[in-house]
Amino acid sequence: MHAIHQYQEFFITYLENQKINKEPKNLYEPIDYILSLGGKRMRPVLTLLAAEIFDTDYKKALPAAMAVEVFHNFSLVHDDIMDDAPLRRGKETVHEKWNINTGILSGDAMLILAYQYFEQYEPAVFRDLAKLFSKTALEVCEGQQWDVDFETRKDVTIPEYLKMIEYKTAVLVAAAMKMGAIIANTSVENANLIYDFGLHLGLAFQLQDDYLDAFGDPETFGKQVGGDIIENKKTYLYLKALDFSSAEEKEQLIELFSIPSDDSAAKIVQAKTVFNTTGASEATQKAIEQYTFKAFETLDKMNIAEDKKTILKSFGENLMGRKV
Repeated sequence: MHAIHQYQEFFITYLENQKINKEPKNLYEPIDYILSLGGKRMRPVLTLLAAEIFDTDYKKALPAAMAVEVFHNFSLVHDDIMDDAPLRRGKETVHEKWNINTGILSGDAMLILAYQYFEQYEPAVFRDLAKLFSKTALEVCEGQQWDVDFETRKDVTIPEYLKMIEYKTAVLVAAAMKMGAIIANTSVENANLIYDFGLHLGLAFQLQDDYLDAFGDPETFGKQVGGDIIENKKTYLYLKALDFSSAEEKEQLIELFSIPSDDSAAKIVQAKTVFNTTGASEATQKAIEQYTFKAFETLDKMNIAEDKKTILKSFGENLMGRKV
């Protein structure tokens, strides 16, 4: 087993050797560009980690890890177009640097390239990886559509929101881990348990993201703090605040999140005050903890050595305590 930062280094070395020198350049250069923008590489790292948890050399999992990273970045290219986002990881988004048509087409090509990485595996493994990948890719699209739908709805429930983030974020984390298990040819039970571990961790991760968006340190968070508030996103914090509010507070909160605000700083302060006074911020922190502990419960059932359970638990604890 290796440390997380080592898996990141192994993956980045592999990624840098995957540059595409093909024509037309306006199709392939945007792909190299988005993949070079960095990020935590959490999903591919989890594929490598999971393979070694089940006693298989991480090198065998590199093509599948690459498929996960290419797919994740494909979804970001298209998300950025839908959101009309100017920046991604502090750099110009693909559709801004080139144009919307290029962004759509390069994104499409990335989805196909992701599948091609599975061709490096023997037929039985290829089949299982592709089957899981197809299911996950469709779920991510469903999650994204729900996210879009929720922007114009005022009656989003907490179960609906949790289902949306499960599909939009958590299923890819879960699938990344299960791919490592499939490559390691572990038992079906182990593969399903590592999927559940990843799913609960993915939910905790997204709820943590919601929380840090409002209460994170601008120096370490890496994104604009309060971005979700400015964009009137119905996050877990917002929905919990509604849940806990009096009729009058509820009306004020709905009003605050229904109009574009000229004074963004004042709006952020106002929303954060409501999140704190209603108990929504505390409830969100509890939910993050609960989903992390649900992930840990799956470890008790997993047929692996205790030291490997400790590694997975340590990873979950670090994620729960992250500041970025």
